[in-house]
Amino acid sequence: MKLKIATAALMVAAMSLPAFAADEFYVVQDVKTKKCTIVDKKPTDTSMTVVSPSGTIYKSRTEAESGMKTVKVCTSN
Repeated sequence: MKLKIATAALMVAAMSLPAFAADEFYVVQDVKTKKCTIVDKKPTDTSMTVVSPSGTIYKSRTEAESGMKTVKVCTSN
């Protein structure tokens, strides 16, 4: 009985993982190459800098791509 409950709990957890997918996107610039990219996690090291206006956090990759076109340091390269 305990095995069935544990198995059911694991299945529910596995099916709910996509619901926790990234819903935060950042426009960042590589410090060395000056190339802009979109990432789904806020950079924690000093090799990348968030360059979106006022540190904007985008809800979708498409929204971040549109935002990247408006960032001056990304369009000037």
